[in-house]
Amino acid sequence: MSYAPDGQQYQPYRPEGQIPQPPQGDRYGRPYGRPPQGQQDPYGQPAQYAPHDQYGQQGPYEEPEPPRRKARGRRWLIAGASVLALAGIAALVLNHYEIPPFTDKGSAVSFGKTPAGDGKKNGNAPSANSKMLMPTGPAAEFKNSMTLPDGTHVAVTTLDGKKSGFKGKVWVWAPKEYDDPKFAKSGFPVMIALPGGAGYPSNYWMGTDLGLQTSISKWYAEGKSKPFILAMPVLNPGPDDKGVYWDGSDIPGQPKMGTWLTEDVPDLMKANFRTVKSRDGWAFMGSSTGGFAGLKAVLKHPDKFKAVIASGPDIVPDSSLWKGHEKEKAENNPELLAKQLIDSKGPEVYLAFQVGDSENNKKTLPDVQKFVATYGNKGPVHAELKVIKGGQHNAKTYVPNMGEGPVQYISKVMEGPVE
Repeated sequence: MSYAPDGQQYQPYRPEGQIPQPPQGDRYGRPYGRPPQGQQDPYGQPAQYAPHDQYGQQGPYEEPEPPRRKARGRRWLIAGASVLALAGIAALVLNHYEIPPFTDKGSAVSFGKTPAGDGKKNGNAPSANSKMLMPTGPAAEFKNSMTLPDGTHVAVTTLDGKKSGFKGKVWVWAPKEYDDPKFAKSGFPVMIALPGGAGYPSNYWMGTDLGLQTSISKWYAEGKSKPFILAMPVLNPGPDDKGVYWDGSDIPGQPKMGTWLTEDVPDLMKANFRTVKSRDGWAFMGSSTGGFAGLKAVLKHPDKFKAVIASGPDIVPDSSLWKGHEKEKAENNPELLAKQLIDSKGPEVYLAFQVGDSENNKKTLPDVQKFVATYGNKGPVHAELKVIKGGQHNAKTYVPNMGEGPVQYISKVMEGPVE
């Protein structure tokens, strides 16, 4: 019997009325028919006969069908593999659309083993001369935003700023060392990471595509960086509509974003994490507008913050909202703040700049170079500039280059983990 390519039974052409003749041999090439009496067939098999076929002819000899266990087992194997494949695809889809239980996004996250403000009850109160500050409480409600491959979490909370009056989101991340029993009584340094652009309604450092969190873990393992806890707040109170932004500052008549960044966000971190008591454990990091805000915060509050990594920053405030408020604008100008700090011989600060030589704003590099030449390494103001060859004005340029220079520069002068 032959088969057509599509698997359908093939019927050979025959003239009308002609009765087809059966094939002249079985599938093993043995002739049909009864062997002579008392003899076996040419293959030594006992004579066996098939029923008559539809043409009245005696059918060919047929072997018994072999067992079908292997074929049946193969079909079950294929079916099982198909079910598993479909289940895997379904799980990926459900995870992509963040549908529980296939994602832990939105689940509650706690950092550390000791509840905020509960150190004394658990006998974990630090000594009077300890450099570590236990969580002061009250504990914030953190929800998981993303889980990293090493099991650490980027979590988010909504902070109602008591000092600024502004309410907004803050994302946080702690390195795996924070939950290591070896550091159970240690305070960790905090880096407040600020984005460029509007910085609203999210802070792009909270996404793991830029690799900030994994880079900090890697740099720490390589001895280049402190194991920073990250605080990633929104930078502005609204979208950057029609070029309106807030410079991360307290502009009269506007939300107090300067107070939000330098008071409310640090208070959130102290309430929920083991931190460093002194300013030696507090720093800023930012790019573009976030670089300006971080630079200005350190120069304006050197008693609270010791260092900043400013990537492609603006050097002077330039929000249109400063119009009519020249005095307040001057109070938020990094150039004037640096001069005042030098004149007053105030606390030492460390400013790590990095700028690409292919930035879209051609003034950025010359402006930073001028600032470093004018104010850097004079009195309490210490500054370092890294020019990134071929570097552009974006976070993907800045993060990889932070590990070779800027993060090492500030890590050498900061403390943590401390007991």
